[in-house]
Amino acid sequence: MEVKSQSTKSGRFKVTKGEPILGTRIEDNGVNFGIYTRNGPSVTLEIYEKYYDETPIFKYTLDKIANRTGDVWHVFVENIGAGYYYGWRIEGPYEPEKGHRFNPNKLLLDPYAKVLGGKLDFSDYSIYGYDRDSNEKDLSFSSLDSARSGLKSVIWNCKNYNWKDDIHPRHSLNDLVIYEMHVRLFTISPNSEVEHRGTYKGIIEKINYLKELGVNAVELMPVFSFSMNDNLNINPLTGERLKNVWGYNPISFFSVTNNYRYGLKIGDEVVQFQDLVYELHKNGIEIILDVVYNHTAEGNEMGPTLNFRGLENSVYYLLSRANPRYYENYSGTGNTINSSHYVVKQMILDSLRHWVSEMHIDGFRFDLASILGRDPKGNWVGDLSLLKDIADDPILAGTKLIAEGWDAAGGYYVGDFPTGWAEWNGKFRDTVRKFIRGDNGTVTDLATRIAGSPDLFERRGRKPYHSVNFVTSHDGFTLWDLVSYNNKHNEANGENNKDGTDANYSFNHGVEGETNDVKIIKLRKQQIKNFITILMVSQGLPMILMGDEFCRTQLGNNNTYCQDNQISWVDWSRKNKFEDIFEFTKKMINFRKKHCALRRDRFFTGKDIGGDGIADITWHGVEPFKPDFSYYSRSLAFMISGDDYITNCQEKDQDIYVALNAFDQDLIFEIPKLPNGKKWHRVVDTSKESPKDFLEEPLKVESPKYKVKSRSSIVLIS
Repeated sequence: MEVKSQSTKSGRFKVTKGEPILGTRIEDNGVNFGIYTRNGPSVTLEIYEKYYDETPIFKYTLDKIANRTGDVWHVFVENIGAGYYYGWRIEGPYEPEKGHRFNPNKLLLDPYAKVLGGKLDFSDYSIYGYDRDSNEKDLSFSSLDSARSGLKSVIWNCKNYNWKDDIHPRHSLNDLVIYEMHVRLFTISPNSEVEHRGTYKGIIEKINYLKELGVNAVELMPVFSFSMNDNLNINPLTGERLKNVWGYNPISFFSVTNNYRYGLKIGDEVVQFQDLVYELHKNGIEIILDVVYNHTAEGNEMGPTLNFRGLENSVYYLLSRANPRYYENYSGTGNTINSSHYVVKQMILDSLRHWVSEMHIDGFRFDLASILGRDPKGNWVGDLSLLKDIADDPILAGTKLIAEGWDAAGGYYVGDFPTGWAEWNGKFRDTVRKFIRGDNGTVTDLATRIAGSPDLFERRGRKPYHSVNFVTSHDGFTLWDLVSYNNKHNEANGENNKDGTDANYSFNHGVEGETNDVKIIKLRKQQIKNFITILMVSQGLPMILMGDEFCRTQLGNNNTYCQDNQISWVDWSRKNKFEDIFEFTKKMINFRKKHCALRRDRFFTGKDIGGDGIADITWHGVEPFKPDFSYYSRSLAFMISGDDYITNCQEKDQDIYVALNAFDQDLIFEIPKLPNGKKWHRVVDTSKESPKDFLEEPLKVESPKYKVKSRSSIVLIS
């Protein structure tokens, strides 16, 4: 069927019925367009030559019969191709109290668009579906045309990239060491010594650094299209307008943000991102994306109408059952994606498949992932949810799936995710922090966390490496701030220091913040080495935060989502200042890689599996086989047998003994005897300064007893 265009500046465009495929599909003679709406009775496609144009070069209102299959509206436009801009207008009921917010004055983004042109400006009144000057607020109706905003979808083909011989590294989960990082903040500082600061190219310039450190996977904070201009607060200390620099406020689930693009050419962000993936893979480093499928930048009822709200508000979002004018807010950001609806499920799965097949991504970390495990009423359904669909999807097979197992509605489901999921272990983080701080009542739980948290992950046939162990992440204190501040200092965020968690379990060791006191600095560095040691000798999958390896500070701010300045920029001058911590971290990562006994593929049994008379793990105190699990205990020792058969070990490992002393006094530990005349050798003693804190050539321990200094750790090998 061929239909004439209803409005065009050129006679070259022709339309035919097209196929019911969501998004765009580029063919030799044109482009197929498809969009979903159920309650919108009139759908119009507009094509623009430039993103800033306010008048389309082509406009077509789709036929309700010829251009509709089910709830998918579709059309094929001839003589059009990549590089043009487009948007949709949906005419329908504007009845917020019934959940409908259609407004044909709003040019809507395609949810499946791979590239977006222009910038989202929240101060532009035209992008709101209601009249912002009206006393009726969102119950009013806006007649402003949002085409003037410049934010438009771009026809783009990601398949044109030449991947050459690209191969996914495919590291086993239990072999991963993850480095959590932010594209811009990692290299934007002038002292980062890269040419393309704050961009995808900037990370490429730091690949040799990542290899030297020893990490084999980077976890990028959000790279979906988002706006840094979210009308945030004013910094009361400097007067500057704050920005949403973290990116946890997605506009689209398919497009790469242009905030980290080098240059001004629209679409280059896709190619530059693909270049980054290719170069990381070439160097044996996997790339994991921190993805946000739980909410969008459209916010609550007072937010803009960008795409989902204007396409089918009552389908894409969870609305209040008491009054559909309002949104359920499990995300804490104003709205919640309705991930239990088939159309939304399909969109999220299509998005994940796109990032794996077209962008060659190795894995995903799902922000507030427990939301994806809820039903429309907010109940946790886990195995019956989208989470199970993702884990079972054939295209995503082999892809790392990591969940943040909690949300802003009080849900905490760590350990309850379907088979195939790894999870951020918040209990590991909190327990290790409390132990190192010297809290009472932590030792029993510490042993459980070191053993891979079997209380959480052993059920459902899961493995120790499904626990993602971390002490710090983007959300909270850095490692240096954890040992330098008793309290958060978020005054610069403009929220009266009320934002960010108060549960930091930190200790400043005598002075709040930076100090020149040599003794305090030494103790802080010693505590950081204790954190790194526990992280690297624990069963599970370790993750470290960018810059922690050289004592990065955010000056006590534990919620720097809005700080695009030196508070959150990685200060590379600290690498020289804290070279000893960098070297220690690098060596501990390498130590973990060398010892498969630290990367087990099954949980400990407490039995002699290897037949050498030693159980796979034994727990000790200052005396062998007498661990002190009492409330007031602040010390723990354990020994891992290297003779225990582990399927990921090609040969037997060495025995490993670890003693941890969080007391403010020295303790003398009697070291367990080894069979067959084997001797212990010291590798780590965090009380010693570099290079004696980690010995590349282990030193034989002559005495059966070892004095473990206060607030320090030792690691011995047979």
